[in-house]
Amino acid sequence: MNTLAPVIELKNVVKVFKDFWGRPKARAVAGIDLNIHPGEVFGLLGPNGSGKSTTLKMILGLLHPTAGSIRIFGQPPNDVGVKSRLGYMPEESYLYPYLTAEETLELYGRLLDLPASERRARAAQLLMMAGLAHTGRRAVGEFSKGMARRISLAQALLNDPDLILLDEPTAGLDPIGCRQFKDLILKLAARGKTIVLCSHLLADVEDVCDRIAIMYDGLIYAHGDIRTMLEQRDVCRFTIHQPPMDAVPELTAILEAKLGRKPEVDHPSRTLEELFLATIAQAQARGTNEHSGAQPAMDLAPFLNDGAPADGRAVTPDHARTT
Repeated sequence: MNTLAPVIELKNVVKVFKDFWGRPKARAVAGIDLNIHPGEVFGLLGPNGSGKSTTLKMILGLLHPTAGSIRIFGQPPNDVGVKSRLGYMPEESYLYPYLTAEETLELYGRLLDLPASERRARAAQLLMMAGLAHTGRRAVGEFSKGMARRISLAQALLNDPDLILLDEPTAGLDPIGCRQFKDLILKLAARGKTIVLCSHLLADVEDVCDRIAIMYDGLIYAHGDIRTMLEQRDVCRFTIHQPPMDAVPELTAILEAKLGRKPEVDHPSRTLEELFLATIAQAQARGTNEHSGAQPAMDLAPFLNDGAPADGRAVTPDHARTT
């Protein structure tokens, strides 16, 4: 049980869109209660039109609720101090196509009122983190969608935010980028950042989220700890790691005598993601160092790694997480 005050608190939040004449047109959010705590990765799930993006925009202060209340760090979403602690990566990467990657981060750094030396240093670190250091002087209009997503992430982290809102962050990324992105989310959470993730890619959510909420038709129908929700308490599975192969028939016979039926015996398999990443790693080891696209990076930028985690959590190893 997290005893700290929620970073995000929604109470009976309703959002109704109206037409030109002020008549109710669509009820996007129908009265939801939600608390998101410091240092957790929270997944907001649901099919198209379920109210996820509307909820996210109300948290950002881009939309105002028709009823109910929203508090971010104990303040309303439109509080200037709150906005300075937010980082937002929208579903679509809205970038000025004729600006270079360096100029794009310079622009956002100016909007954040960062000192010139600090915004240059942070931009360089973020480009390195995103695997785009070698493309800093290319116009972002020439970037692939995956590379544009990496720049979009970089701008979301430029102010070292305490709360990071990610809307479909891995859309357009290749499997390597997706894995790096998920590892980065875990590293940020381990540094005490609170992260809200909206995604249709359920495998990504399962890999990184502590808790989830599933929305449909403007309501939350299920929410809680993801491991607890996924666990099937009425089913047991026994795993014996690397038994001697000649012992398998004997073990099978013992279980069959005890259970009254022959148990299934199979061999463990890797996920397709693991196979893909291993194959590409071998190819990279044999290849050249010439790259025109994104490079494998995604280590935290040094300025994001300063200080101790807010909640004392240790960094979880890549590709694994337990709760």
